[in-house]
Amino acid sequence: MTRDELIAANRALVDEGEALAARPSLSVLRDWLARSDTLLAAAWGTMDRYHLAWLLVGKPPEVVRGRPMKRDEEAAYVRDVASQKTAALRMSLDAVERQRMPFVGEDGGIAPAATEGAMPAERRGSGIEADLPPGADDLAARIRRAREEALAHDGHPQRRAPRPERMQR
Repeated sequence: MTRDELIAANRALVDEGEALAARPSLSVLRDWLARSDTLLAAAWGTMDRYHLAWLLVGKPPEVVRGRPMKRDEEAAYVRDVASQKTAALRMSLDAVERQRMPFVGEDGGIAPAATEGAMPAERRGSGIEADLPPGADDLAARIRRAREEALAHDGHPQRRAPRPERMQR
């Protein structure tokens, strides 16, 4: 796969994800997820279960068990999953297009120097939000919220593994 093919396929899937969030459909979501998983695996390699569980893509906040989802529950679920996966696709697009990162399935050798797609000086070094592609506001908000929750526990003593005297220098 060439860089241009990956960029085009990524953009098409991002557009489909945005349309899916606007007009939710569970059957369309399943097809779109399968195609986006195939593209991301071809470009970046497969993710193991640990990483997929950590991302929580496809896990609704309130799990419906033992009964079919109601229409509004299904629509909310589709919107949530589509927005999460679209954010991941945007990051993939940013990595291959702006950052010019080499990818697993790349045909045609190593990507050009990173200076071509370098980050603007005003965004460089200003935190995780600066490293996210445009349109990843939801992801940035989730990262910011996780950091704030972590800071709330800052006063607690941190657990540390015991250090035998012979290891201390």
